[in-house]
Amino acid sequence: MKVVRFHAPGDVRIEDAPEPTRTGGDVLIRVHNCSTCGTDVKIFKFGHHHIRPPRVMGHEIAGEVVDGGDTGWRAGDRVQVIAAIPCGRCGECRRGRMTVCPNQESMGYHYDGGFAELMLVPAKVLAVDGLNRIPPGIGYAEASVAEPLACVLNGQTLARVGEGDDVVVMGAGPIGCLHVRLARARGAARVFLVDLNRERLSLSADRVRPDAAICGADTDVVDEVRKLTDGRGADVVITAAASKAAQEQAFALCARQARISFFGGLPKDDPVIRVDSNLVHYQELTIVGANGSSPAHNRQALDLIASGAVPVADLITHRLPVTEALDAFDIVARGAAIKVTIEP
Repeated sequence: MKVVRFHAPGDVRIEDAPEPTRTGGDVLIRVHNCSTCGTDVKIFKFGHHHIRPPRVMGHEIAGEVVDGGDTGWRAGDRVQVIAAIPCGRCGECRRGRMTVCPNQESMGYHYDGGFAELMLVPAKVLAVDGLNRIPPGIGYAEASVAEPLACVLNGQTLARVGEGDDVVVMGAGPIGCLHVRLARARGAARVFLVDLNRERLSLSADRVRPDAAICGADTDVVDEVRKLTDGRGADVVITAAASKAAQEQAFALCARQARISFFGGLPKDDPVIRVDSNLVHYQELTIVGANGSSPAHNRQALDLIASGAVPVADLITHRLPVTEALDAFDIVARGAAIKVTIEP
């Protein structure tokens, strides 16, 4: 079978590999869709400290059970797989904080991922209820987008996005598009989408129809948000981009008692930003992080897609075979797509 295997930074190969064999409590699935994201591009370029090569990449996974052994899963069951695997036993997991499990492992990092025709779902995934049945009416491609939507759901829950909020989403990539749609589903009054790249902003805005699309390359974002909100600023600002400038600018976009979500992480060698502490203090601002998703978030994301509350099918702009995965990474890196999915 064909796989996309990471060997070293800059060295990712499309290779032939033997079909995996199910053992113990694992489940063997046939991958129908494994969607790509910016993390795949980062792994391709720089590797990751949790990856011991060679490793099959891919973590936004949906497929069909081939052999479930005695796990209760049966051949033909349609399933979506969590990406982040909490241990389920530590103090954080026992308190329901699975997204910050210190023992977390991941598909495509610690275990071979979904850029393959066949894949083993580890017993550890089943132990935390992380193999989810795909609801009727959802295709495999849509189900693969449940994983990034689950991360977005975690971020908006922590930032308390809700009824009547004015929300600014900084970053018009696939995550930004999902943030726009989820904020609307959660009752936001208005959602504004911001990006420096005019072409990417136009591509995304044509699909998700924010209340305003603001290009930071030719517009003063702070002034524009103030005008749109009658001077008060936004109730929630979500930095859906790995940008120090976006995180620092977020504070100037806030209304009083606003919430800021640092959704996009910064490079580990340059993670420090400047913050006016008095602005946080006197305006009673809240700053929250967002780190992946839990198994429960994945199930909720599937339900949101199935109900039509958060449509995702139209965000999938490119479908490529596994043999063209490197082309998919290039498309993602150039920002020339919203969502690119691999169909092994």
